[in-house]
Amino acid sequence: MDERAEYPVNRFTTTLNQSVYPRLPLLLQNAACTASGFIRHRARFNRHFHRTLLEWTEGEDRSLEELHELQRTRLDRLVRLARDHIPYYRDLAPPSDKRDPDEAIRETLASVPPLEKREYRDQPLAFLSRKSSRARLYTGQTSGTTGSALELWHSPETLAEEYATVWRMRRRVGVDIGDPCMSFTGQMVVPVQQSREPYWRTNYYGKQTLFSIYHMTPANLRHYIDAVHAAPGRYVQGYPSSIHLVARAMLEAGRPLPEGKLAAVFTSSESLLAFQRTTLEQAFAAPVRDRYGVSEFAASMTQCDRGRLHVDMEFCIVEVEVVEESEDFEAGPLLITGLSHDAMPMFRYRIGDVGRRARKACPCGRPGDSFLEIDGRTEDYVLTPDGRRVGRMDHVFKQQWAVAEAQIVQVDPGAIEVLIVPRDNYDKTSERSVIREIRSRLGNEIKIQLRLVNEIAREPNGKFRAVKSTVGRNEP
Repeated sequence: MDERAEYPVNRFTTTLNQSVYPRLPLLLQNAACTASGFIRHRARFNRHFHRTLLEWTEGEDRSLEELHELQRTRLDRLVRLARDHIPYYRDLAPPSDKRDPDEAIRETLASVPPLEKREYRDQPLAFLSRKSSRARLYTGQTSGTTGSALELWHSPETLAEEYATVWRMRRRVGVDIGDPCMSFTGQMVVPVQQSREPYWRTNYYGKQTLFSIYHMTPANLRHYIDAVHAAPGRYVQGYPSSIHLVARAMLEAGRPLPEGKLAAVFTSSESLLAFQRTTLEQAFAAPVRDRYGVSEFAASMTQCDRGRLHVDMEFCIVEVEVVEESEDFEAGPLLITGLSHDAMPMFRYRIGDVGRRARKACPCGRPGDSFLEIDGRTEDYVLTPDGRRVGRMDHVFKQQWAVAEAQIVQVDPGAIEVLIVPRDNYDKTSERSVIREIRSRLGNEIKIQLRLVNEIAREPNGKFRAVKSTVGRNEP
């Protein structure tokens, strides 16, 4: 899954990364990773998680009509809660009373105008339930891909149900909680200034080998290959762009994993490109399963063995604002409604991604909505002077509240230009904070130029890439 909203462990690890952690010896860094893993495990896999996973797994043979009835029940409950306890939604129309659940869902949602990100950004507390105790809520931010991170809240139950969708998918391919894994995500587990292996750390509690995505030079990748072959692991998880770098190096070195070592490779947080999937499957000798999720915990889609992304209908409702259609699909921007978000409901939230929803049932036999593809985050790498390719730079802007939007542009491996659309409170302190976060990932050798702009040019699809590079293209 994507690196999404944070809970207390993230604040703990952030403090370690910025101050104490980089100065610790290897043994204590592994201990810190293990402590963080323990806290994460306790937060994710609570009693509600296990109840939900069991219920949703046993209910996989539900018919489409039964899924719509379940969605209708959850949506009605959420609408009533919002009308009574959410300031922004106090004038929301009551749920539809139509007997047919699918028609009732459509009528209920049709009465709610789409929610834009700027509306939430300007008044986030207006979406927070007065019924929820702030003391038990987790706080976090969206990924900040475009530099416009949003502050979020969610309950332990929401987090548990999010992970129930993840583990229902993983169990389908024979992976279970407690199996050892290899992770390639944006956590700063290895200090950026470290110039010798190991470029990974161990979470002993979670049986995780945590690989740094910030040290992948051509010379260093041979150490990654050795570690992938040596590490215990039933599966690999993380960003497709980062895993792809290692997989490509494995194939170039003639060292793919033997068949049967891994059950699957699970990708998330970025668009999985066709050439990446091919390389991953060849290098790891295992099927790739992609997942679409969002920081707001309001949507989840999990991939089947036929390649389709199935909407986890117990967890969310996904609409398409149709701008293109054919006999086989309808395509357009997505509107998402999370059915698990009791602390901070969002109805028909325009997430900013577009998708192609299939009009025909999936050959895998699973009922419900499925998507042929989602056009989400596709970014280039930043190429550093020492040859590292660093992806997913959105973490730089996660807590930069004075930055409205940002884009990293690179035409020279020795320098980057950062385009920033400032908010009114942007100042020298904000500037130093942005530079500090960039240097913590890219090091001190690369030149950084910040340039304030009024707007950032969009791509033809209406979005813009967080990293736009002519020297670090994300390609085969």
